[in-house]
Amino acid sequence: MHVKTDIRLGDCTDILKQLPDNSVDLVFTSPPYADQRINTYGGIPVEQYVDWFLPIAFELFRVLKPTGTFVLNIKEKVSNGERSTYVLELILEMRKQGWLWTEEFIWHKKNSYPGKWPNRFRDSWERLIQFNKDKKFNMYQEAVMVPMGDWKKSRMKNLSERDKVRDESKVGSGFGKNISNWIDRDLAYPTNVIHLATECNNKNHSAAFPEGLPEWFIKLFTKPGDTVLDPFMGSGTTNFVAKRMNRNSIGIELLPEYFDLVATEIYKEEFVLFEKEEKYAK
Repeated sequence: MHVKTDIRLGDCTDILKQLPDNSVDLVFTSPPYADQRINTYGGIPVEQYVDWFLPIAFELFRVLKPTGTFVLNIKEKVSNGERSTYVLELILEMRKQGWLWTEEFIWHKKNSYPGKWPNRFRDSWERLIQFNKDKKFNMYQEAVMVPMGDWKKSRMKNLSERDKVRDESKVGSGFGKNISNWIDRDLAYPTNVIHLATECNNKNHSAAFPEGLPEWFIKLFTKPGDTVLDPFMGSGTTNFVAKRMNRNSIGIELLPEYFDLVATEIYKEEFVLFEKEEKYAK
């Protein structure tokens, strides 16, 4: 399958306006956090962050398909001993734009940096907030199923009579379970906590994330041939992973030095692929 990687240099606020309505299946991105990446992108002050991001969110809403999903990787900083509230404020304002705040995933950083602070422990997680335009959206849960593990052997060995029927929740929540349904299953659906190390192959960017992060969400919310958009492309991780997974992708980057690095790698890959096809044809 031939897929297209479309990367564009410039401010995503302007370039997003060039994209057609309802044309993207998944937006996966990690924008500059408030007062961070100062040496890279100048840093957006906390008090200005929501007003800065809302016009971008407006364009993302327009270009995303009704069946599509927007996953936002973001985390509040600690200042003067307490967490900032700008992410919560952003969520509330995006809901006013029409976004549905559908789910929140946690990226557990398995190898976060050690440290000690007087009033808190080290940060070992980041949030990935899921937004949608409609309550019915494409989600391919089977693509991210995980092995059930050794607990299945002991749990299924001696089923009680209660295990063989739907066991209603004791707290009256309406939820119930039927353990016997899992007897012949080797895979289970994952939780909304994703366990990944922080290492990534691309060290050329100040905040590059591991390939496993976009890969997991691309599996969950798209199929081959769909289009993935990263309006804050950075080192191009989302785009490279999308290409490897046979998805079309669009990447937008403000800084020429990062854009050039991604362009060089993409064109290098395409040149090698083209060269192999030429030799095979001959």
